[in-house]
Amino acid sequence: KYLNTPETVLFNKRKLLFGLDRSHRAIQQEGRAIVVEGYMDAISVFDAGVHNVVASLGTAFTPEHAKKLLHYAPEICFCYDSDEAGQKALQKAMTLFDQTDVKVRIPALVGGKDPDEIIRTYGRDKFKGMLEGASNETEFRLLALRRQYNLATTQGKIDFIGGALQILAT
Repeated sequence: KYLNTPETVLFNKRKLLFGLDRSHRAIQQEGRAIVVEGYMDAISVFDAGVHNVVASLGTAFTPEHAKKLLHYAPEICFCYDSDEAGQKALQKAMTLFDQTDVKVRIPALVGGKDPDEIIRTYGRDKFKGMLEGASNETEFRLLALRRQYNLATTQGKIDFIGGALQILAT
């Protein structure tokens, strides 16, 4: 496990993407960058044969990261952890692309908390399948909203529809 250190003059997490030196060609060829949270996720995904992967060195995905990745590909696939911190960071990262035509994709990490755990538990083919079935940003937001309401009740349905309309309006 790595030590999550603060930024310094020599180490600026806002600008660095772990693994970009090894993955930039694959990102260009695939037309998509897969962004994970940490070193171990990036190493595990790369080792599983998915070479267009980088890590944002924690949950903070910055405009500098976006600019750097979009130099190589027009699509970004976020594979952040399924815990609360990862999902909050994902929501924040997606806002960087609200007024752009960048394609954002988000796979459902079913059966594990992060890409490394899914690969170790279910294998690389299962993980690759999750990547292929990744939702676009609108689908992801609607699915996240759906989990907040009890759709078996009338009020839950009304509240969900109100939130869904806001999402769809954007």
